[in-house]
Amino acid sequence: MKIRVSDMKAKLLVTQVRSGSGKADTFRRTLAGLGLKGPHSQVVVANTPAFRGAIKKVLHMVTVEEVS
Repeated sequence: MKIRVSDMKAKLLVTQVRSGSGKADTFRRTLAGLGLKGPHSQVVVANTPAFRGAIKKVLHMVTVEEVS
């Protein structure tokens, strides 16, 4: 699989839409690792495989948009 340079320059805007309260510890730690502090908090992260994997793990609790 080839990774294009244009894909790596994009950033992702991640918005937490559901609370981590009552969820498994791994989900709460992943949200904290992304820099999210609670519902409606937003963070811009690099579009890298590591961040995409973390986002995939908590995709049911966040929304993701690509920003330039």
